[in-house]
Amino acid sequence: MNRLQIPKGYLDTKSLKKKLELLDSSKWVESGRRRTYRLFKDMSSKVPAYKKFLSENSINSSDLKNYSDLKQIPAIDKDNYLRKYHKQELCFDGKFGKGPWVISTTSGSTGEPYYFPRQPSQDWQYALTAEQYLLSNFHIDQKKTLYIVGFPMGAWIGGVFTYEAIKSVAKKGYDLSVITPGIHKIEILNAIKQLAGFYDQIIIGAYAPFLKDILEDGERLGIAWKDLNVKFIFSAEAFSENFRDYIADKVGLKNILLDTLNHYGTVDMGTMAHETPLSILIRRKLFESGKQTAIFPETHRQPTLCQYNPDLFFFEEKQNNLYCSAYSGLPLFRYDLKDYGGVISYKEMIKKLQKAGIDILKLSKAEGIESTIWQLPFVYVYERNDFSVSYFAFNLYPDPVRKALHRDKLQSKLTGKFTMEVKYDNSGAQKLVIHAEKKHGITSSSDLKKLAIESVHSRLLEESTEYPEIFRMYGSSVKPKIIFYEYEHQEHFKPGTKQKWVKK
Repeated sequence: MNRLQIPKGYLDTKSLKKKLELLDSSKWVESGRRRTYRLFKDMSSKVPAYKKFLSENSINSSDLKNYSDLKQIPAIDKDNYLRKYHKQELCFDGKFGKGPWVISTTSGSTGEPYYFPRQPSQDWQYALTAEQYLLSNFHIDQKKTLYIVGFPMGAWIGGVFTYEAIKSVAKKGYDLSVITPGIHKIEILNAIKQLAGFYDQIIIGAYAPFLKDILEDGERLGIAWKDLNVKFIFSAEAFSENFRDYIADKVGLKNILLDTLNHYGTVDMGTMAHETPLSILIRRKLFESGKQTAIFPETHRQPTLCQYNPDLFFFEEKQNNLYCSAYSGLPLFRYDLKDYGGVISYKEMIKKLQKAGIDILKLSKAEGIESTIWQLPFVYVYERNDFSVSYFAFNLYPDPVRKALHRDKLQSKLTGKFTMEVKYDNSGAQKLVIHAEKKHGITSSSDLKKLAIESVHSRLLEESTEYPEIFRMYGSSVKPKIIFYEYEHQEHFKPGTKQKWVKK
């Protein structure tokens, strides 16, 4: 294992647990800055591609004496760094291919797939993080637990990375079992039917839209979710608090703050941050009270709000764009994630909430989560800036459409999955087309189509800053066109694949 990638003391579960519970917020930031500076120095001396990058940008690493000096360093990204240099040059000492590597690929949703290698120490990073929240939220030291990996297996990072982490945690002596059906619903449901009785709790790890399918198909097949102690870990997809409420009600969660958790991760770096009971409570209270702009830049869109460990992943924000630095198979310093979001320190978060009239620490005690509070910094992230369609030269994002199709009257008819695209007729006129999936056995009707169109239209008027202008200029002709598809239709909703919200 590369010693650089695991901070000192982190392999001791009790020591790390104590640090998370007791370390002051300012100490976390100081520690993260020191480690980030060391990462820069290590890359500038040991990574051939980064040496070239600095030279081409006329930067002498020996002139940079502390963390403050690093802000002048240009960010790196896939185009100016990863795709520019040979993969072997991107690793420490140019040693890609020597020793053990696991290689994952991007989905290619924003361009040509890129293959990211990682070393065993990255599996340890994730395992260290997962063990802490599995203890604080899910009490795996007290309950026999089955973890169902419902993330895609194969060349994508989600399933295999999760499996390796959970397996590593289980080896420490917990009553923790893991099964890996991936995104095969019938295998997940069969596992629950056959195995649930042997465990105190079941944790399902899955993307949000896929989980919704699991719950609804399971209900249709006779699974009484409320008789089981099922909890959830999400990743990769943004979702609203209404969605969290929906699944909580569907399975009868006892504590929505402890029993659900979303990750923020990428194939580039792995799992970088995750929700905590505190971050979920903050998000829910902000949107319940209509005070979201006390923290977030937008009024309607709900970003994922997580806490992160600066010793492992160090975030920076520049003009609402997120950079991250971390030791990894391809070490990355000031890596531009191309994600729209921001960074807030723990103390800054508490102060801003107090100014907005929200005493979050008092609320935490009332909700029974005060023992889970870590003074880690926060990172929030919206849907990717490039996950949009261009409609009359304006960008439209999936989030308002997702909310519209989750309305009560539509939720009983539609799965909530869709693909949006802009098409052109023979005259060159644009049309926003939304391909929506019906639930099993639902018949299309003119009333259902009208309800869906008006729901999407009204939500876009309410939440999009661009759509109202389009509607003002062109009138009702710009309203979306809804096309319904049978459940698991092969064109847009093929089972076993990750849902594509945008088609370009």
